[in-house]
Amino acid sequence: MAEVNLRKIVKRYDDVEAVRGIDLDIADHEFVVLVGPSGCGKSTTLRMIAGLEDITDGDIMIGGDIVNDVPPKDRDIAMVFQNYALYPHMTVAENMSFGLRLKRYPKAEIKTRIDEAARMLDIVELIDRKPKQLSGGQRQRVAMGRAIVRNPKVFLFDEPLSNLDAKLRVQMRIEIKKVHQKVRTTTVYVTHDQVEAMTLADRVVVMNKGRIEQIGTPQELYHKPATRFVAGFIGSPAMNFLPCQLEENAGKMHIRLTERIAFPLPPDRAARYQNAKQGEKLLLGLRPEHITEAKGHAEPGIEAFDALLDVTEPMGMETLIYFALAGKQVCGRVNPNACAHDGEPLRLAVDLNNMHLLNEVTGAVI
Repeated sequence: MAEVNLRKIVKRYDDVEAVRGIDLDIADHEFVVLVGPSGCGKSTTLRMIAGLEDITDGDIMIGGDIVNDVPPKDRDIAMVFQNYALYPHMTVAENMSFGLRLKRYPKAEIKTRIDEAARMLDIVELIDRKPKQLSGGQRQRVAMGRAIVRNPKVFLFDEPLSNLDAKLRVQMRIEIKKVHQKVRTTTVYVTHDQVEAMTLADRVVVMNKGRIEQIGTPQELYHKPATRFVAGFIGSPAMNFLPCQLEENAGKMHIRLTERIAFPLPPDRAARYQNAKQGEKLLLGLRPEHITEAKGHAEPGIEAFDALLDVTEPMGMETLIYFALAGKQVCGRVNPNACAHDGEPLRLAVDLNNMHLLNEVTGAVI
């Protein structure tokens, strides 16, 4: 077991800087997920930790030791790849034991480790099969087993679920989380899927254009995003962003969306935004669950308005609604019994207790 530390890590391909001086500390036993869109530098960062990519500048430490020039095989890490990377001519047991056999572990210890990993991953009955006889999910479990038997300092996962169907991905997320709860090895996991990141991680590292946008727990990133990018990337459906302005009316601070729609701010929000310039171009950020059908008795900070629905999407336990406001398409979530229909009006309410206010130019959350 070991902590992983990245110091001013840079990766440059000719004139293209894929990773731009990132700093990251991953604690012993921690499960950290690097998430972001394609091309953000997350996989490159993982490959540098593994030693599969050279570092242009900076230092990588595993267990307190700088490993910049240490070959991958000597870093005491185990990597699980997107494409499983199993030997087709070997059985499950032979695939799982390959690394141990290369290091000439005793046969008895190899068998003990394989049996334990197979039980943990529920692949005991598959031990004598070859990869072509396995489903995608079973192959991924074997790949995980091959990593587990090595008992490394660090596990590295490179988008391991992207080749699986949606139902199997959910199942494998649960399996990976169970394995980490049992093994507690320091884990770095890369994905472009923010749902995977939120459900698996102790902490999430959101990357964008080779830089780290924000690091935090899933709850922190969801409820307290630092930038527009994080606010829009984390959460599905994505957060709504509406152009707005702050103004004072009758001694109270309001947020104006259109000529006819302006909402008074709750006292704690008014205090938080009192230093913002009135008339400044701002964005109001609201998650879909904070735009819902109006109730009979409004609570403090809940403000009602009327909207003409464009499209509705019944989802069973909820209905997603789409309508135009302040020149933007807005998504909300309503109860399936809220009588929401395409092309019809509906009385809605926004929860300003959970609003976010952003600088339209910088994208920073105020």
